[in-house]
Amino acid sequence: MEAIKNVLHNGTNGHSNGYTNGHAEPSSEAVSQLKDKYTKADQGHVFTFYDSLSTADKAAFFEQLSGFDPAHINQIADRALNPPQVEETATKLEPLPESATASILDSSPVDINKWYESGLDLIGSNQVAVVLMAGGQGTRLGSSAPKGCFDIGLPSHKPLFKIQAERIRKVEQLAAKKAGVDKVVVPWYVMTSGPTRKPTEEFFAENNFFGLQKENVKIFEQGVLPCISNEGKIILESKGKVAVAPDGNGGIYQALIVSGVLDDMRKRGIQHIHAYCVDNCLVKVADPVFIGFSASLNVDIATKVVRKRDATESVGLILTKNGKPDVVEYSEIDKETAEARDPSNAELLKYRAANIVNHYYSFSFLESIPLWAHKLPHHVARKKIPATDLESGELIKPAKPNGIKLEQFVFDCFPLLALDKFACMEVNRADEFSPLKNASGTGQDDPETSKADIMNQGLRWVQAAGATVVSEGGVEVSPLISYGGEGLEHLKGKTITAPAVLELE
Repeated sequence: MEAIKNVLHNGTNGHSNGYTNGHAEPSSEAVSQLKDKYTKADQGHVFTFYDSLSTADKAAFFEQLSGFDPAHINQIADRALNPPQVEETATKLEPLPESATASILDSSPVDINKWYESGLDLIGSNQVAVVLMAGGQGTRLGSSAPKGCFDIGLPSHKPLFKIQAERIRKVEQLAAKKAGVDKVVVPWYVMTSGPTRKPTEEFFAENNFFGLQKENVKIFEQGVLPCISNEGKIILESKGKVAVAPDGNGGIYQALIVSGVLDDMRKRGIQHIHAYCVDNCLVKVADPVFIGFSASLNVDIATKVVRKRDATESVGLILTKNGKPDVVEYSEIDKETAEARDPSNAELLKYRAANIVNHYYSFSFLESIPLWAHKLPHHVARKKIPATDLESGELIKPAKPNGIKLEQFVFDCFPLLALDKFACMEVNRADEFSPLKNASGTGQDDPETSKADIMNQGLRWVQAAGATVVSEGGVEVSPLISYGGEGLEHLKGKTITAPAVLELE
């Protein structure tokens, strides 16, 4: 039974917490060994205040320090700050070859339907899993809760996590129906960061996993790396704690192995993986079209892109760089390249494939992570990092950047692939990409634009199904009713007063 409600109220929710775990004080022998390791790496200063800490703080600090290899930290920091000198050769940029690309905007309905049907078959045979990158906090949104808990102000007040969970439930139903089976499972692997893990686990538990089965939702954590001062020293956040930062979305590869996610996928017989970012409210989770397209080309990685709005939009672009698939950041492209036109269609930019961090991976490629993960570079982000003064023990909040955070990017592995193992699918921005980056009222990529994009999509769907919509504000269609606009034929001839929400009762 489905209900249409007219709605005008608004609200948000969110929570945060902090916790520590106390253990017995480590033995003096163990401390001495660890101290030795740090001293040899010229990072012995981290023990400056160790003796003055309480038993619980000593235990927690010892545990934290044991998790890092200071010599390795020195090595990656040095490599990031002093990258190897490469001979200056002209960089050759080209769009991806046509054989490796498709566009939903101008593919034939026959092709799109073929990909959809074959993708649904793969989901129906339990071969598809989803990995969500959800390490970010809603700090810029004025919330300390994980971004996925954020309510963008929809009539239903569904947070991002719930919208995405319902899309998984719906695609499972569609695939089960096509396969003629009672149940299909698309396991959901949610990658958090240190600060977001516990609140994410609590939010999922409080909401009963949004109707998914608990055993098919695995919450895991990306790694962290110490923050390093401009002088190359590990920064202390307090007398008993190293300042750390998540290792970037490229940390996903190592985390899949360390957390046991890859083993779990292997046990389940997963062959195809869809990975995406939490902040995109329009994401088609486990999109059958994308899965079918990628599997049909037998690639290791495929990526969704949207058409760049104009030459000045600051987005990374998917292209080939010196014959290898790559992402080139906006800042690395000169004006002439950015403005170049497509030789076969002067209305289009030549380089228009905007990266939206929405990827397909073959399981066999992810199994090869141990062979190449250590080769990926670390990038430097210069930041103002609160640091404990080693003389006074006081926390100093710097006025200008005093150190670096080291991070890896998820696309750093693209150039490892041969061109025939990489593909790209252009999708319609209005249907598939609306990121939540900025605080309310910014006017771009904020809660209001996210909400409007969902309401406008629902409006297009119900109008296409033959409904008449009166008044302004759009229509929110629950993912449990329709995954991508299908199944709304019964609305033909109905009148809906906006803003409205269509929910399953």
